Formats: sequence, C-alpha cells, structure tokens
Amino acid sequence: MKARLQNEAGVTKEVKVGFSWTTFFFGFFPALIRGDLKWAVIMFLTAAIVGAFTFGFGAWIPGIIFSFVYNKIFIKDLLEKGYRPADETTRSELQSRGIISGLSKAV
Repeated sequence: MKARLQNEAGVTKEVKVGFSWTTFFFGFFPALIRGDLKWAVIMFLTAAIVGAFTFGFGAWIPGIIFSFVYNKIFIKDLLEKGYRPADETTRSELQSRGIISGLSKAV
C-alpha cells in the first residue's frame, strides 16, 4: 500500500508502507535518491562497519534490517517535517500500523 502525505503548501508525496524491497536490493541508494541524506549515511556507515568486522561478509545484514524499518522511518520523518495524511484511507492505514496516533487529522 502507498501512503499519500501532503504538506501545508499542497505538495503531495506517495510513500510505500511496509517492507522496502528497494532498500533490500539497493541498500542506501533509495534513501539517497529520496533526498534522505541522514538515513543514507546511517545505512552506509552501518553496512561499512559491520562489513569491516566480518571481512565484508556481514555487510548485507544491516540491509535486511533496514528493509523492514526504513519506510516507517521515512514516513515518520515526513510527518515531523509537516506532512499529514492526504486522505482518510492513508490516515487509517498509518494508524493501524502504529505510525500515527488516532488524534492526527487528514489535510
């Protein structure tokens, strides 16, 4: 499912909710392409550090972990930047997944 988030200026972003297949296959590049530099650097450094301790064999482990959590992290960052659910369907989906509370209103 894709969540539609909209800010006060009317800019709408569609973000996938749930497992991030792009992060699974491409690591930190999806975060970099989305302009989420902070999390791209965190993912890269985590993979580099784990890879250094395992001679490169364990560098894929952080990628798998971030695949499960990155979309949720990105949605929460957008909400902190002023984006709100653009419709009732998105709001109810984000509530059911525990990303937002029941007090949030759609734009």
